[in-house]
Amino acid sequence: MQPTRAVKTLVEDVAAGLFSAPRTLPPKYFYDDHGSQLFDQICDAPEYYPTRTEAALLQRVATEVMRATAPACIVELGSGTSRKTRYLLDSCRELGMEPSYAPVDVCDDVLRSSGSALQSEYPWLSVNPVVGDYTAGLGNLPRVAARNLFVFLGGTIGNFLAAEAQSFLVEVREQMTTDDCLLLGADRVKDPDMLHAAYNDDAGITAAFNLNVLHVLNRELGANFNLSNFEHYAHFNPVQSQIEMHLIAMRDQEVAFTGLDPVLRFQEGDSILTEVSRKFTRRQLEGMLVAAGFTVEQHFEAENVKFSLVLARPTR
Repeated sequence: MQPTRAVKTLVEDVAAGLFSAPRTLPPKYFYDDHGSQLFDQICDAPEYYPTRTEAALLQRVATEVMRATAPACIVELGSGTSRKTRYLLDSCRELGMEPSYAPVDVCDDVLRSSGSALQSEYPWLSVNPVVGDYTAGLGNLPRVAARNLFVFLGGTIGNFLAAEAQSFLVEVREQMTTDDCLLLGADRVKDPDMLHAAYNDDAGITAAFNLNVLHVLNRELGANFNLSNFEHYAHFNPVQSQIEMHLIAMRDQEVAFTGLDPVLRFQEGDSILTEVSRKFTRRQLEGMLVAAGFTVEQHFEAENVKFSLVLARPTR
């Protein structure tokens, strides 16, 4: 999928984000091979409720969703290994439906391997992978069916800032007809202690995941970050209703990059914001969709730990 707008390179993101205040890095740079492996481990950590909560909810409502939408194609943005999508495909099999599947992801190797596995598990399934970065625009997203179910899971909508999330949902809606539907997964506001534990697991996997982005900068840009000089720190900001994940400099230091000037200087206590994960109330979530031009059809909620799957259509 060809981008419809320019996306900054790693060099440009570092120049814009680390050499200004406050210091930031886009979270997409977490996901090199090692970072992806660490994230899989995070998903299995006992403190990290989002993955298993959404999976259990999706398993419970998948048949109802498929009956309500009856899509000719399931289009998944940020599909990854398509683990949760299998609940939708299982329901299709039970209902005698045979939609095609168009996973959209930046990693061609993951799309190939997951597509091959899906076609072995579901012989009737036609997989049409789309390699592309959905943050680079959806204007060139190929339309493969007259009636599509767009899927955006994992609470990933919370990784956008408020204005970015609104713009993204508007862009998704602009690719849809009134026959299409969107299934959106989003994490909900809950006890701050539970949120804190989820992003500060006892095994230190999230800390390793956060620090790994410095490995990426060392490898890709010839930087000389000493990871022992930084600590992972994540906290819930109740005013913004979001988890904020930082790397904190524990001592004064200088970091050089190959081909980038000037030297990056840290003072003890300086931080790099590496990710936000916004948490929504039901009203905020539905309001965001309505403001983007959607009508909420059904709102499914997890029974114990608050998490939502919202089925919406473009407003006629």
